[in-house]
Amino acid sequence: MPLMGSFYVGLSGLQTGQNALNTTAHNLSNIDTEGYTRQQTLLATRRYNTLKKDYQAVSNQEIGLGVLYAASRQVRDVFLDKTFRKESGRSAFYEVQANSLEEVENLLGEMEGENFQKTVSDLWTAIQELAKDPGNSVNQGLLVQSCSAFVDRSKAVYQALEDYQNNLNRQVYDKVTKINEYGKQLVELNDKIRQIEITNTRINNLEINERANDLRDTRNAILDELSKLCDITFEEAIDTNVSVQIEGIDFVKMDRYFEIGLDVDETTGFYIPFWPQNAQYRVMADGSKQYDIRNAEVFDLSREISSDLDTDIGELKSILLARGDHRADYTDVKDANYNSTVSQSIVMNVQGEFDQMVHNIVTAINDIMAKTDYMKDVNGEPLQMFKKITTDGYVMDTDPASPTYNQWVLKPEDENYKDSLYTVKNLMINVTLQQNPGRLSFRTEDQRIDYDTAEALKLAFTEEKYNLNPNVKKTVNFIDYYQDLVAQVANSGYVYRAFATNQEATVEAASYAREQVVGVASDEELSNMIRFQNAYNASSRYINVIDEMLEHLIDKLG
Repeated sequence: MPLMGSFYVGLSGLQTGQNALNTTAHNLSNIDTEGYTRQQTLLATRRYNTLKKDYQAVSNQEIGLGVLYAASRQVRDVFLDKTFRKESGRSAFYEVQANSLEEVENLLGEMEGENFQKTVSDLWTAIQELAKDPGNSVNQGLLVQSCSAFVDRSKAVYQALEDYQNNLNRQVYDKVTKINEYGKQLVELNDKIRQIEITNTRINNLEINERANDLRDTRNAILDELSKLCDITFEEAIDTNVSVQIEGIDFVKMDRYFEIGLDVDETTGFYIPFWPQNAQYRVMADGSKQYDIRNAEVFDLSREISSDLDTDIGELKSILLARGDHRADYTDVKDANYNSTVSQSIVMNVQGEFDQMVHNIVTAINDIMAKTDYMKDVNGEPLQMFKKITTDGYVMDTDPASPTYNQWVLKPEDENYKDSLYTVKNLMINVTLQQNPGRLSFRTEDQRIDYDTAEALKLAFTEEKYNLNPNVKKTVNFIDYYQDLVAQVANSGYVYRAFATNQEATVEAASYAREQVVGVASDEELSNMIRFQNAYNASSRYINVIDEMLEHLIDKLG
């Protein structure tokens, strides 16, 4: 090779050494940057200059032109990425479940259940005192006062559960908004990365390209965050585009993303995430679209929650499950579909069990009072302690074949017509009894004190025949029902907190394994710095030698 051409060999060494040193310095300066991926220098030989093709020889006469800084590539493991993101989503799922149970426990517990439990205890005490002397007006007034406090406190607890549902509902809106924003950012990053990396060249069969490593770090960070919110699958195509699926449905594909829509339930105001591209719709007069979201919902919440089925992944799904799809009452707990609907919703399950307790207490007291011949209102109807806000509670049985013929019986409750139910939201204390508790009297028409009815009220509170839900076989009485309800929530919270803690350990292990690959090791980078510095110095000395040789040829021999 001519001496002048040798300068290019040395120059290539200087340039490559400088670029490699820059990459090493970039790694070291970002050693504590969250989401940064270690970059690795990739070197290649420049193409050879053929001097003579010799068809008789084994190879041609060629001269090398030095070294080439081929690329600065990221060091990542797709398997570890998928493992980390899957376990992050599962961890977020159980964290929401544990937090929701703790919040409900606080709402129910009110200092470990003392407040509302005291309301139940006060009602039981009032009934016990009444059983001792039913004709005493003080005891009668105490019973009405305790029943009134019971209704007020029941409404307060149930309203707190509804408020928490509304809080979860707002979180659904926020999470879906964030997911859609991530989708938009991923499309923009796909476009930028593709523009930078698509102009590839090849030297000696080695692909040489400009790598958008920092943009890739941003994209990977978004995928990490997105994996916490929902169950995703992702894949990078040969054109550098990353495609993402949520719950098996395309979310980001090529140069577009499919926005998740939010349908609003007209009754509850609850948001329901759905895929607009999979939903049927009709255009309204104002130009808006009215969607039919059946078969287009993002999440199938009826599926069993199981790690084996991978149905326990994603913060958004967990929030939707905790919130439920409606305001539950006692009819939901008795529903044949309890296990596939209400049981998996933390708030709805507690709402149903709590409302069931109130319903049973209210109807038990009212039924006992309705069986007397003397506790009547001005219309001759049973004098109810508790009344429904919207409809009447009792009717006269006019069926001669009925065993309760010509008696006042509880008006049939239609589960499809909520106004016909004795539920917390449809409950009030009898205003007449509030104003005049003496109307209870507990005296028969012959002025005999009615101990039997007072004793029946006492028996109703001690009879153990109530279950929290169809899956609980233990029977309890009214006195212990609420304590068992709070204990059930506390135990479930303990279990889910254990799940969340164990899952955090799994995520940390996956993160540590991934960090061993993508993280920057200062010792390794310092070693590379010494190596590239020495290579740079060697190239510099090589150029100096060539320079001295040229100088000697020109000055001494020229």
